[in-house]
Amino acid sequence: MKYIKINPDDNVAVALTDLKAGECVCGVTLGQDVPRGHKITLTDLKSGDNVVKYGFPIGHVTRDAAAGECIDHSCIKTNLEGLLDYKYEPVPAPVLPEAGSPRTFRGFRRADGQVGVRNQIWVLPTVGCVNGIAETIAKRFNAEMTGKLGSVDAVVAFPHNYGCSQLGDDHQNTRTVLADMVHHPNSGGVLIVSLGCENNQLDAFMELVGPVDEARVRTMTVQKIEGDEIEYGVQQLREIFATVSKDQREDVPVSELRVGLKCGGSDGLSGITANPLLGVFSDWIVAQGGTTVLTEVPEMFGAETILMNRCQDSATFDKTVSLINDFKSYFMKNDQPVYENPSPGNKAGGISTLEEKSLGCTQKCGKSIVRDVLKYGQRIHTKGLNLLSAPGNDLVASTALASSGCQIVLFTTGRGTPFGSFVPTMKVSTNSPLAAKKPTWIDFNAGVLAEDAPMEQVAAQFTDYVLAVASGEPVNNEKNDWREIAIFKTGVTL
Repeated sequence: MKYIKINPDDNVAVALTDLKAGECVCGVTLGQDVPRGHKITLTDLKSGDNVVKYGFPIGHVTRDAAAGECIDHSCIKTNLEGLLDYKYEPVPAPVLPEAGSPRTFRGFRRADGQVGVRNQIWVLPTVGCVNGIAETIAKRFNAEMTGKLGSVDAVVAFPHNYGCSQLGDDHQNTRTVLADMVHHPNSGGVLIVSLGCENNQLDAFMELVGPVDEARVRTMTVQKIEGDEIEYGVQQLREIFATVSKDQREDVPVSELRVGLKCGGSDGLSGITANPLLGVFSDWIVAQGGTTVLTEVPEMFGAETILMNRCQDSATFDKTVSLINDFKSYFMKNDQPVYENPSPGNKAGGISTLEEKSLGCTQKCGKSIVRDVLKYGQRIHTKGLNLLSAPGNDLVASTALASSGCQIVLFTTGRGTPFGSFVPTMKVSTNSPLAAKKPTWIDFNAGVLAEDAPMEQVAAQFTDYVLAVASGEPVNNEKNDWREIAIFKTGVTL
């Protein structure tokens, strides 16, 4: 298969491989070479005519375009504008494929009822001033325990730049994300490292965290420690390890799995291969009683009504409207264009407008009913498909998904990216050349879907792989020890 017309109503096709001038696409002869992922007009378009892809307008052409022409961001403009009024027009509940027999994975049951897919110990600084100390403590403990971690998958420090000189929402976001991490099921134990004079005071922070198992969660304030604070921290890790190392995996139903859905470095194949694959998986896991979470709100703009009309009730619809319009207001409050998207890499890969990007992006959540909408930093409390408020930035959004309680983040990409968040961050390529070029980045190749591999077969392979990862198989970001956090910042720094 060399090209695809996604929807019968489309007036463009998409090249699935590099095409040459003179080749025939849907009965139209190409007037020029067309790179993989880019769009081909199937009819003559006049300036101002809509370009239709996925069955929806993705913008309008700014000049006449003849049939067989490659059209891209240079001649398409968005139809989107500012804040909108929305009407709840619920669609009938979709008929989804049967979930099949219940599946399980091997996870760690926690005392609070959650289930982890990893058994790690985390060192969390309350403020950026102690990043170096936190990292040195983890490094020294790891050197001491080389080859002796047993059921503990990793001991990792997570530095960040915040915890002081912040006001309002920024200060609260820092506290909330760090508190979420303390309660995350992928961590069997946590050492919280405080400086002592920061805004994020340890006592107040621990009030936000709430009750903890003191055998698993320890704290230290380095300004109060006499002598070697590194050795003090290492000793705390030794004591935490004595408890966490006793944890063992057991069979757990898929209904306990919570998976984040994210894309980045998207290309023209994202909405054709990898994102629909995640959509099939999302519907399957929801049918199994599990949970998926879709975020990056700015990449819902232009496709938001599809999500709104899939909300389970009017109250969920109202929360989705606020999710969308609050994020638009955030852009406008900062005097920034709401629709300054897609990125240069997206455009090079064939994505021309935000509508096109969003219609591809939202396919990651399949067809399931939207059960809840979460604010930034809020933890999951409803099973099924959730929407989460966070920006499109890859690391910020992936951190937000993990903070909500997702044990794994599935990340589709057409351009490639190596990063990892504080949970396994599985990279799913939209095209086979990327998977071949970056085998130490890409964990699963969905590009075979553009090469006539049947979705049912690929989805079954993907499901088996996700469950293997949930049962302990490391993904590339873990193999490379690429793990980071990024906290959403909106205001001033003192």
